[in-house]
Amino acid sequence: MHPRILKELTEEVSEPLAIIFGKSWETGEIPEDWKRANIVPIYKKGNKNNPGNYRPVSLTSVPGKIMDQVIKEIISKHLEDGKVIGNSQHGFIKNKSCQTNLTAFFDRITSLVDKGEEVDVVYLDFSKAFDMVSHDILIDKLGKYNLDGATIRWVHNWLDNRTQRVVINGSQSCWKGVTSGVPQGSVLGPALFNIFINDLDIGIESTLIKFADDTKLGGIATALEDRVKIQNDLDKLEKWSEVNRMKFNKDKCKVLHLGRNNQFHTYRMGRDCLGRSMAERDLGVIVDHKLNMSQRCDAVAKNANVILGCINRCVVSKTREVIFLLYSVLVRPQLEHCVQFWAPHFKKDVEKLERVQRRATRMIKGLENMTYEGRLKELGLFSLEKRRLRRDMIAVFRYLKGYHKEVGENLFILVSKDRTRSNGLKLQQGRFGWTLGKSF
Repeated sequence: MHPRILKELTEEVSEPLAIIFGKSWETGEIPEDWKRANIVPIYKKGNKNNPGNYRPVSLTSVPGKIMDQVIKEIISKHLEDGKVIGNSQHGFIKNKSCQTNLTAFFDRITSLVDKGEEVDVVYLDFSKAFDMVSHDILIDKLGKYNLDGATIRWVHNWLDNRTQRVVINGSQSCWKGVTSGVPQGSVLGPALFNIFINDLDIGIESTLIKFADDTKLGGIATALEDRVKIQNDLDKLEKWSEVNRMKFNKDKCKVLHLGRNNQFHTYRMGRDCLGRSMAERDLGVIVDHKLNMSQRCDAVAKNANVILGCINRCVVSKTREVIFLLYSVLVRPQLEHCVQFWAPHFKKDVEKLERVQRRATRMIKGLENMTYEGRLKELGLFSLEKRRLRRDMIAVFRYLKGYHKEVGENLFILVSKDRTRSNGLKLQQGRFGWTLGKSF
């Protein structure tokens, strides 16, 4: 059923669909159309001629997606009420995001480095994580987490006998059966994957944190026994992958060594030694071995300017409505993704980012000869620096009010004073051995 039909005939089709959804829930039967998917490859990065550099996204039935949403809400409520999903998971979880993931992990890591400890961070990469999920193991875990029998039966039938085909530029492959995995692009897939990977960090001593399948492990590496602990944790993770029929892509698993006197210890997974990295892209943010965000600022400004250049060359109309919309949708998000984590502290980096918005506003017809401040006033915009300050204050408010209490309990400390005025509204500034911790 085409989405346009659902939109235009909402009143006419809502009752029949409700009956179908109810029967599906009662019997556990799934229409075959709901279990079919057209796979559309979405380019990620690297060589475009390499199929491995594309993400397979499943386009499924629209009514089926509505039913998926119903089941997802049932599962999510059970997981939330029972606090089933561990605090280490930040992907597809209410009040959690890439921002909370990075903040929670590096708050711990930077505090250790600031105290003079050597720290090793291992970035782990699963090979085709969503596609490798074992249906039998997933259903077994649903039972262990005490989901009701009707939900488990429905999910089991939803996964069973699925078929898919690849669709590219109007060409279609033959239908093929799917024996493992949860569909990427589906409504229910992320929730099921979180359940599947939830027990990954059981028995792990180091700090482990996840965003869906993006996983990193960090711990003190000052003494030999510290490095042995990290290696033991990696052995446990390797064992978990074998038991759960998952695979780590050892070539993409990298170690980031932090600290002035780091020993650059070599870790292994199974029989394979893990490579060393000077900088890693963590949830879209470049983190280097010095925890200096200047490299991130350079990359962000470069990408944003490339997009601006394309807009300038390809878009004929330079009216306020067109340029402002394109800038807001395509360029500014590049400059503000997880910016509370990597916000620039050096004047040169602040100005480097601001120059992007200067250039964008100057492209608008009729504003070319105005000052930057004048253009901002005319467009009703704030400078990027002021926007970061506003978002910083919102983030602090959310942490203090407990929106992220599982990951940010010790991030901010309120000053307690006898004086009534402003009592409980001031934050205590910690002491730092060097500028890293203070900047973070």
